[in-house]
Amino acid sequence: MCLAIPMRVLRAGTGIARCVDRHGVVADIDLALVGPVDADAWLLTFQRTAREIVDAERAAQIDRALGALEAALRGEPGALDAAFPDLVGREPTLPDFLR
Repeated sequence: MCLAIPMRVLRAGTGIARCVDRHGVVADIDLALVGPVDADAWLLTFQRTAREIVDAERAAQIDRALGALEAALRGEPGALDAAFPDLVGREPTLPDFLR
């Protein structure tokens, strides 16, 4: 399984942005797939490459989900419903091409 991590841009340069994740880890992120970004933008990253520009709300939603997964791995699953409110109380649906 692959997980993309939201990171906030601290400083953007030509093709590379210095970013920070939710744990305070700073990394240089390749911007080849998303193009130029401004400082304080949010990027969805995988293997030190930006895959998508996201807004702060989407980045926070992903961070909550990642936090809930970390808690579940520690044996503390209580945060799952709060982290995935869009999934609570609904039945999964198949995509049209599988119906």
